[in-house]
Amino acid sequence: MTTAQAVYRELGLTDDEHDAIIERLGRVPSYTELAMFSVMWSEHCSYKSSRVELASLPTEGERVLVGPGEGAGIIEVEPGVAVAWKIESHNHPSFVEPGNGAATGVGGIVRDVLSMGARPIALLDSLRFGPLEDAGTRFLLEGVVSGISSYGNSIGVPTVGGECLFEDCYRQNPLVNVACLGVIEERVMRGRADNPGDALVLFGSATGRDGIGGASVLASAEFGDDAAAKRPSVQVGDPFTEKLLIEVALELVNRGLVTGLQDLGAGGLSCPVAEMASKSGTGMELDADIVHLREPGMEPFEIMISESQERMLATVTPERLDEVLEVCARWGLMASVPGRVTSTGRITVVAGGQEIAGVPAPALADEAPVYHRPSVRPPWAGPLQFSPSGETAPESLEEALLALLASPGIASKEWVWEQYDHMIGLGTIEGPGGDAAVIRLPGRRCAVALSVDGPGRYCQLDPYEGARLAVAEAARNVACTGARPAAVTNCLNLGSPERSEVMWQLSEIVRGIKDACLYLETPVTGGNVSFYNETSGRSIYPTPVIGMLGILEEASMAVGPALGRDGDVILLLGKTDGNDFGGSEYAQVFAGALGGRPPRLDLASEKALHAVLVRGAASGRLASAHDPSAGGVAVALTEAALAGGRGFRLSHPGTGSWRWLFSESPGRAVVSCRRDEAPTVEGLARELGVEARHLGTVCGDQLDFGPFKLSLERAREGHRNGFTSRLSTAAALRE
Repeated sequence: MTTAQAVYRELGLTDDEHDAIIERLGRVPSYTELAMFSVMWSEHCSYKSSRVELASLPTEGERVLVGPGEGAGIIEVEPGVAVAWKIESHNHPSFVEPGNGAATGVGGIVRDVLSMGARPIALLDSLRFGPLEDAGTRFLLEGVVSGISSYGNSIGVPTVGGECLFEDCYRQNPLVNVACLGVIEERVMRGRADNPGDALVLFGSATGRDGIGGASVLASAEFGDDAAAKRPSVQVGDPFTEKLLIEVALELVNRGLVTGLQDLGAGGLSCPVAEMASKSGTGMELDADIVHLREPGMEPFEIMISESQERMLATVTPERLDEVLEVCARWGLMASVPGRVTSTGRITVVAGGQEIAGVPAPALADEAPVYHRPSVRPPWAGPLQFSPSGETAPESLEEALLALLASPGIASKEWVWEQYDHMIGLGTIEGPGGDAAVIRLPGRRCAVALSVDGPGRYCQLDPYEGARLAVAEAARNVACTGARPAAVTNCLNLGSPERSEVMWQLSEIVRGIKDACLYLETPVTGGNVSFYNETSGRSIYPTPVIGMLGILEEASMAVGPALGRDGDVILLLGKTDGNDFGGSEYAQVFAGALGGRPPRLDLASEKALHAVLVRGAASGRLASAHDPSAGGVAVALTEAALAGGRGFRLSHPGTGSWRWLFSESPGRAVVSCRRDEAPTVEGLARELGVEARHLGTVCGDQLDFGPFKLSLERAREGHRNGFTSRLSTAAALRE
């Protein structure tokens, strides 16, 4: 290998990519140019292996004001009221350095939303770890939860919901996906540089050496035994500077002082200068010597690719420049003016009075190679679907339910979310622990419901069906609150794209999301793809996390999961198939193996169920609604009882069947209503073609299933202690 090859390969570029760079430039690139290309052409920034597939997703809808391609999608909630909605991953940094990795994941998604001119008002996180009893899992879990809570609480943005699941395949590849909701205060902002002559204002934290190579080193390659050596590539967060950044950016946007705005995340300074200029057909001149630094002696290439956090780049007309700098100074935020927008179409970087980089903006931002990688269904996919799916009758229905309630996938995650402040801003109507979070928009009667769901086991068995189920469950969760599902943001977590079976998983997942979103009329407004989630050749389950946003016209009509009034009637909406155990929680707990087919989804029935839930809530007839997913109807009824502190007595004949109790059939909801309203709710269901079955009555402090009974207190103890007892086991193993 030649010296030149060693240089660009060390930066993560291939021989073919290096040749393509030479072709675009017409010469051999400088080291700074190579560094800029290495981050902008990385998998994380360029989507070079997934772009072809992602292009098929539906992205337009009546509520979508801004779709993919900007910092976040923008959805109209009602005339004159819009929100920004986006999810991103920070998986690899969170494995290497869990506290800072998770914290900067929060900071990054907040700035994505902020760059659209939206005030961040809610966070959700979707987390995956290895077995809960494992000492390494506890280390990662504690670090990630601490990072999320310390950062989110400090910047004043509540963490209102999410999910936290445990599976052996995530042992050395935890997933940390963070979603953020923001509300547009005055106007929508864009990451553009339309006006030659505008000044470039870099404001926020000073640039340092932390995070150098984050996009190319961490997020664009699999891990081996050298993961710890990659800690210098993890960014270091400062939430107090982020809070100042939020206020400064919003003041600049709302006063009309900036013409374009973009955050600095993956790719560092190289990313906004290239993307903003390329979108507008303009160029930029940048003097690296003017960028404010926190470390002396930084090389120009380090300045251009550092991913130091809490920074944003704005374009500003010369006549407003002094005002912009005054705003930054008043808030105590550092700012520098390292360049200007040009009409050349090129990104020019100067250091020490010499030009060290001169690259066409589209070459960096838009002309990364697009790979049509081989996509082959793996030979194990078929046999896995036809292997046993864990359908073994339990010896005791009561003990089976208790085992499920205490399982890592179902047990209460209070230990996690009680560390988050989910009431900051006082807009949270439904917080952690329910089907979806419900957030009242400031000064408005309307609200939005938010949910994140990602069924990895289903997708391992059948990525197409698993992806459809992910969209359906996320939509069903927001519909249970009474909100109409409206828009999706997604984070697709997979192994190495260099393996054909992973590319097959990706194509099947995208096909599943496309079909479900088209039918349910929930366009995709943005998201990201996280590849290389594997260590030493061992990959995670393909895990598409779907962030669903639903719209409630009246926040006061939101419905929760809790059974609340003695005498209320409990109904089951939708049909139960007693064979839906492939990839189920029941199979995981009692068989400990993955096999079978995931539940089959009927999109027409699913959409009809959503309509019943939305109309039932809007009319005020539903007292509660809950989605029976993991663990089936038995677990859903128990969770609803625990949430409300009320028991029930069931009279449905199916309660003696373990298949009926624990099946995970989609397209169902457990609802309660006043006895005199039950005929109306059942009539609404019949009108919309949804089966409605009378299950029983809310009463007392017993969970009376008919064939067996369980006290509320015993159920609560098992549900709560299932998580904390395993954490204690992990702690003992670490000592």
